[in-house]
Amino acid sequence: MRRLALTSVVALGIIWALAVATLDAPAVIGAGLAAGWLLMPSILVASLADPRWRYALVVPASLVGLSLLSISVAWRPAPPLAAAGWVMITGGVLLGGLLGLWFWYRLVPVPKPLDDPFSAGRVGLIRAHVTLIVIGLLLAGTRVLAP
Repeated sequence: MRRLALTSVVALGIIWALAVATLDAPAVIGAGLAAGWLLMPSILVASLADPRWRYALVVPASLVGLSLLSISVAWRPAPPLAAAGWVMITGGVLLGGLLGLWFWYRLVPVPKPLDDPFSAGRVGLIRAHVTLIVIGLLLAGTRVLAP
């Protein structure tokens, strides 16, 4: 949880900063990303003391996910690389949200080979989630270098 909280502080902060610095999206999108950035690590840290707090992760995940969907649908930048980057960030974040719903909330049964948090299949899915976000950030960040 600590590592996930730290990762969310860094990644969501970069996503928020990149959106505010490079997009002409409405302020509500930046506010949704900022709120998710503040709430996600706070709730993750709170869940260390009381695991029931994990259910509250739906709030920041929804704020960030809906903000990113809005960017990908209506506020993508014109440069193709930057636009592809925002779509990849969105896909990666949504994949992470789905994995969280699946593995933590057990809305759908988790197959035995994926039940262990360190199983190869589960780690592979998490790597795909992280890779989409990191490559997306690099591509979206090309707009910073060449606006």
